[in-house]
Formats: sequence, C-alpha cells, structure tokens
Amino acid sequence: MPRTILHADMDQFYAAVEIKRRPELKGKPVIVGSDPKGGRGRGVVSTASYEARRFGVHSAMPIATAWRLCPKGVFLPVDMDAYIAESEAIHRIFEALTPMVEPISLDEAFLDVTGSRLLVGDGEACARHIQSEILRQTGLGCSVGVASNKFIAKIASDLRKPAGLVVVAPGREKEFLAPLAIGRLWGVGKVAEQRLMDLGITTIGDLSRWPAAALSKVLGAAWAEHLLELARGEDDRDVVSEHGAKSVGRETTYDVDTRDIHLLRQTLGDLAEDVASRLRHHAWVCRTLQLKYRFEGFETHTRQRPMRPASDHGPELFTTAWNELRAVLKADPRRLRLVGISATQLEEEAKAGQEELFGASRDKLRRVNAAVDAVRERHGEELIKRANQRPAHPPAKK
Repeated sequence: MPRTILHADMDQFYAAVEIKRRPELKGKPVIVGSDPKGGRGRGVVSTASYEARRFGVHSAMPIATAWRLCPKGVFLPVDMDAYIAESEAIHRIFEALTPMVEPISLDEAFLDVTGSRLLVGDGEACARHIQSEILRQTGLGCSVGVASNKFIAKIASDLRKPAGLVVVAPGREKEFLAPLAIGRLWGVGKVAEQRLMDLGITTIGDLSRWPAAALSKVLGAAWAEHLLELARGEDDRDVVSEHGAKSVGRETTYDVDTRDIHLLRQTLGDLAEDVASRLRHHAWVCRTLQLKYRFEGFETHTRQRPMRPASDHGPELFTTAWNELRAVLKADPRRLRLVGISATQLEEEAKAGQEELFGASRDKLRRVNAAVDAVRERHGEELIKRANQRPAHPPAKK
C-alpha cells in the first residue's frame, strides 16, 4: 500500500497572524520584519502578505528595499511569541489526526496519514479536514499537498496558494513534475538553475531525460544522481515525529544565495528560538548542537559542537551556531543557500541534573526565562527582546 503524505504549509503565516490581530489590515500590503521603531533601513522581510508580493516584496529582502518597492505598505516588527502560540495550536490539530507529524518550521509540517485513512478518508479528505479545522480553530489559511512521498507533497502544497489543495496520485509523480520549472527542485538555487538552463534544461522533464553519465560529467556524480532521483519523483524518506526523534531541527532556504551577515545572524537567532521552544515543549535539553549550511549549488556541510551544560535556551543555541557559521564565512568566500540548526543527543530535562552556567544554576535560568515569558505575555513581544533575534546592523553613518 503506498504511503499517504501531506505537506501542510500556512499561507503568509506571520502576516496572517498580524491581520488576525488587527482585522483592519485585511487587503493591505503587510510586511513583517521591520525594525520595531519603524526604521526604513533596518531589518529583513520575514513574511509579506500576498498584496505586498504584488509589488515585488518577498522574504529575506532588506526592509530598505521593501520600502522602496512598497512605500504605502504596513511595516510591522516580528512578534515571535505570537507566532509560536499560533503554531502550537496548529500542530495540536495535526497531532489530533496522526501522531506522525514532522514539523519543518513554525508554519509547515509533514504528516504521514497512511494510518488515518480508515478514520477520516483518503489523502484528499485528510487534507480538507486539516484545512477546515485550522480555519475553524485559528482563523488562518493553509495550503496542502498530498502525495506518496515528502518531496512531491512539498512541491504540490506550493502550487495553488493560498488555501490550495493539490493531490498527486501514486504512480503519477514523474508526470506531475515534468512541466515544472527546474528551479523547483530541492537544491537548485539561482546559480544552479542558470547552469542547468545553459545546458538546455529548463523543466524537470528535461532533466529526467538526460543520461546519468552525461549529467555526471557536468555536475558531478553525487549531485547528478540526487537531481535525477528527484526528477523521477523518488523520495523514500520517512516522516519522523518529534516524539520519536533523535534530534529537533529547523532550517531556512533563501530565495537568493547570500553572504549578508546581518540576514544570516537574524536567521540563526530565529531558528535558535524556534528549536529551543520545541525542546522546552517536550521538556528536553540537548547535549550537542549541529549547524547545517549549503553553499551555492548543492554542496552541503554540517558542523557540531557540544553544549555544556545541556541546554534548551535559545541564546545559548544561537551563540554556538553563530560562532560556527562565522568560522565558515571566514574560511570560504562562497554565498550560502541554506542554514539550519539541529539539537541532538536529547535527554529529558528533569534527568539532566543541576549543572552550572556562569555561576548560576539551571533552576535560576529557568526562572529567568519564565519571568521573561510572563512579561511578554502580558505586555507584548517588543518589551523584552532577545539580542539574537535582532539583526546586528552597523551604526548608521552620520
């Protein structure tokens, strides 16, 4: 029996949460990621509403550029606590359908619903159930792709946004992929896309017809084999739930390869806070942190460092990851396509012991975190902000 995999992806998530909180923003170009004081030259776009995207605004774009493209847009700072709260509500809906949920970020996840079909129905029925429950319980929209593997489901979820539903029947994966642009393949960034187009490969179908030996001579054996597998719609990876996971990780793929140190720093800050939140949700700590990074093309590497003491604290995860990434940037001039953080060697927080950090016990650190969370809940995200969640911009020139 073929597997049934869903990829659920929230529509314009950060912007949608802001519009939910301020309904008067509906229909307006909303851009999330601005400096809290409204500065036009600071920050990076985290999410843009569909209205803002019509002006050419997109994620990972400098706020200064977004201001030039959309001067009448509504520019808002990131409120991560609000997005995490909505994300947790959404993931509870996922887990009510199936225990096999693999979160990818705050706003997307893979679900293996193979075992849910007798209860709810086929993949399409499960997808419609997810969409309707998210809308009913949170008021937010979601797009879903349904397929026999994760790769196809991921691509399908992105084709008919917003509120889209695309089903790819088992056995029709290659047919589904054939007309799509080559840039939709995982690992094909702007530089790699141009390289393939120079070979006359403009669609995934074009690529699938290339002989493996010929493509290997141009791209290298490992990358050529990987791309050809994807072009055939092959992906045997399992959906791994956090409950049975050996690690908790998050990663971000940029629309444009970058060496922008401010963008990279802010990305790692957000990823670290997200991973730390997931660890605390399950009452875990990690003893090792892994940094993942992908250069232009498909060359992917990891670096890992021990966490002493074991941690579930965002700033600690960020500092470790940022030190590793700075070493990478110093040693290699290439731009980056992807960065990610994974917490590994997990153990229950209660069993980790009372270890010391800069002379303060972990109990004290937990109390500080609880106090910060309480202030944020009452007075809002911007009253207390972790330094690693802000881009480290140089001082403005006088």
